[in-house]
Amino acid sequence: MIEVRALTTHEQFRDAVDLQREVWGFADIELLPVRLFVVATKIGGQAFGAFDGDSMVGFCLAIPGLKAGGRSYLHSHMLGVREGYRNQRVGRMLKLAQRDDARQRAIDLIEWTFDPLELKNAFLNIERLGAVVRRYVPNQYGITSSSLHGGLPTDRCVAEWWIESPRAKTISSGGEFARPPVEARVEVPAEIAKLRIDEPERARGIQKRVSDGFLSHFARGLTVTGFERADHAGTYLFGKWEFK
Repeated sequence: MIEVRALTTHEQFRDAVDLQREVWGFADIELLPVRLFVVATKIGGQAFGAFDGDSMVGFCLAIPGLKAGGRSYLHSHMLGVREGYRNQRVGRMLKLAQRDDARQRAIDLIEWTFDPLELKNAFLNIERLGAVVRRYVPNQYGITSSSLHGGLPTDRCVAEWWIESPRAKTISSGGEFARPPVEARVEVPAEIAKLRIDEPERARGIQKRVSDGFLSHFARGLTVTGFERADHAGTYLFGKWEFK
């Protein structure tokens, strides 16, 4: 049975650093260090771990942020799950722990970035948590040493999780929430993970097409409010979204 609990000790923080190496294969210079975990938990951030017995099998780290106008929010910077524990809702458990802690502190917005080519993450964020996407950042972190990134630019969507909105409350509780009419779509082939390894030039072409689509639709004032999965592809659904 997986249990999620707050990380509080240096030993737990070191385990989270080791898990970064295992999940992403980062070079040491790209790892989030123990000191960042310490600081985050001292200044209003969050660090949670998912444990199978005494073994950490997943973690997430968030830092506090401040919007123009003084709105405080949480930026969930990193979430990783050990390979043998993926597709077991561990990531969702960690996100819900972040949500519950934010609610206790009257914080209504949690943001994070995710790779639009990672289709399982997109489905979790949009269809299981109720996040929306209105921003796309090309090559946010530069080219990294992680094999998961396949040498591609680190293009990222910014997920906005308005945890007290009817949409997020309904969807994260397992219910269905009516999305606005679909006005545009961006499709990503299901084979993209394999293409990153075997055909990086083709994968880059797909990434560029996806980037152009997102930026064009956002310029029209559209928002990603849905994600469809099929055997051949994942499809982002864009529509008009009212902030309520």
